[in-house]
Amino acid sequence: LALFPIVSARALPPSSSLVQRTSFLCSKIRRFNSIKSSHVSSSLPTPLQSRITLIRGGAFDDSDSDDDYDDFSDSDFDFDDEDGMFDFDAAEDDFGDESTMAQLTEAYHKTPPLTKAYLTASFGAAVLGYATNKNDFPSILQLDWKPIVTQLQIWRPLTAFLNFGPLGLGYLMTAHFVWTYMSTLERLNHNAPYDFWLMMLFGAVSMVVGYSLMGLSPRFLGHNLSTFLVYVWSRYHEGLEVNMFELFNTRAEMLPWFFLAQTFLLEGEVPVLDFLGIVFGHIYHHYATTNVLRTPKFVIQWYNGENKYARKLREQYKTISSDFEM
Repeated sequence: LALFPIVSARALPPSSSLVQRTSFLCSKIRRFNSIKSSHVSSSLPTPLQSRITLIRGGAFDDSDSDDDYDDFSDSDFDFDDEDGMFDFDAAEDDFGDESTMAQLTEAYHKTPPLTKAYLTASFGAAVLGYATNKNDFPSILQLDWKPIVTQLQIWRPLTAFLNFGPLGLGYLMTAHFVWTYMSTLERLNHNAPYDFWLMMLFGAVSMVVGYSLMGLSPRFLGHNLSTFLVYVWSRYHEGLEVNMFELFNTRAEMLPWFFLAQTFLLEGEVPVLDFLGIVFGHIYHHYATTNVLRTPKFVIQWYNGENKYARKLREQYKTISSDFEM
């Protein structure tokens, strides 16, 4: 999963029930494949890319081929094993389990703080449900207004977003999908992470209130939050070209609507929950760009203060900021 090339310079990259919908996992896999980047070609040097383009386009000129060949000598083709070019044992290690685990560990450590805390808590809740509730999300963490009001279980509106479904392949797919967009948005706000915190809070409150007023099941709020994240991401990258299934290109701002249509076509039902995620994302983007929705000053002051937790957060975001320095 750590090898999915979802985010790239060219293209970056749910539904109410994992149990009742047999096509959910298929839909998620298609979502991952739909935003697979072309990072292989982008990693080539520019002259080599242009050369390959000429060859594919039939515009390759043979007139320089003899001159180019004269530039080589026999010594250029003498390979020495001491260079380690043919170290097949090392090559096998690159594809071994140890290498995969190392990459997963490195990706986890490089994940921004809030995204890391959110996904870690979600995984912990999934393991708890697997061990104590027959692989179902723990009932004490689900959104239920009666115990919230009568027993003051005020954590429920937040912990309801930890539910990505039963622990399994579908859970891992959804977690990776959320990790991709959420970590990207948090990185984009590395200089002012409190704006990202406000965005997440706005999306969560909007969904909890909206679903409750409309009488919709809040069982899989974690899935539906991903649509909100995708819409906000698409507005950050307006005009960016995104490749869909290696068949056609579209603009980044059309990506949420493509997923909306995909849910309707593949799952055979009106994607009300996905549409609400787009609506809440649009409301947030409008209020944020018009400065109607701004981070409270006391939050900014706390983050920039001398509190030990604030200093620790600043150090973590400072590491992320170094990735953006030229």
